[in-house]
Amino acid sequence: MRINIPPRGVLAVAPVLAALAHSWRVEVRHREHYATLQDGGRPFVFLLWHDALLPLLWHHRQEGVVILVSEARDGRYLAEYASHLGYGMVTGSSTRGGVRALLGAVKALQSGTPVAVTPDGPQGPRRVMKPGALSAAQRAGVPVLPIHAGASRAWRLGSWDRFMIPKPLARVVICYGAPFEVEPGEAGLQRGVLRAESAMAELAREMPWDDAAEPTG
Repeated sequence: MRINIPPRGVLAVAPVLAALAHSWRVEVRHREHYATLQDGGRPFVFLLWHDALLPLLWHHRQEGVVILVSEARDGRYLAEYASHLGYGMVTGSSTRGGVRALLGAVKALQSGTPVAVTPDGPQGPRRVMKPGALSAAQRAGVPVLPIHAGASRAWRLGSWDRFMIPKPLARVVICYGAPFEVEPGEAGLQRGVLRAESAMAELAREMPWDDAAEPTG
């Protein structure tokens, strides 16, 4: 996303985003997958695509989740807004500070905190799975929870991810996939990546509209 304001300036529009989000008509599907992990008291890795961040950040606000954010300018926008919504931060990405980010995510998981990761961030390619999130889950010995969101009407930014901003009064569907464990070893990690790809594709197919719209300015 290219936004020509200082990162802290994002907080100036937070009330507008809150009013927008309160207007959405939210439908949650397969919540039992999330409830099972919550009831079991285990930390886990939220796995979500970068373009669906906004409604998912809003839906899980003030739940003590830690998110992995990029050190780049776009990541600082996300960090400012997510902090405002009650999220903790682990800084780094596959391109900058990757080892530190992975270790930070594992440490948070081992302390009992859920961690949210966008495996196609911070620069894409869009909806292409990178293994970092699965590696963190594997090292920490925690499950992975796929999650996705779509909207009946949305603005799409002209960015690499086609970032989605649901319009006022839009119907927003939030869908959870079945949690799964990443088996040990390199082969286990590879199987985990394939399972994650399959799970995220299935969630995208659950959307009752085309949520991969062409970007608009």
